[in-house]
Amino acid sequence: MRLTDLPLRHPAYVDRIDWSALSPAEGQRLREFGLCEGASVEALHHGGLWGKGPIACRIGRMTIAMRRTHASAVTVRTGAEAQRPGQGQEQAA
Repeated sequence: MRLTDLPLRHPAYVDRIDWSALSPAEGQRLREFGLCEGASVEALHHGGLWGKGPIACRIGRMTIAMRRTHASAVTVRTGAEAQRPGQGQEQAA
């Protein structure tokens, strides 16, 4: 699911980022904010008229406003599929 489709206040993890959809400067800016595969993300608010403007999101512990075109380049995973590899799995001794 795209970050633009993530329900508000629903925690997820970044699965993939289409860096080719972003300019190098935009990609660098988002990396500096901590956006990377595996990062925790949560959509907090949709701005603009009818909620079609920027998206306020929490990435890790930082809250940023992200353009909708940038958020559409981010694929997230939620629910049971959101667990990081090795989390929630107990190894037999």
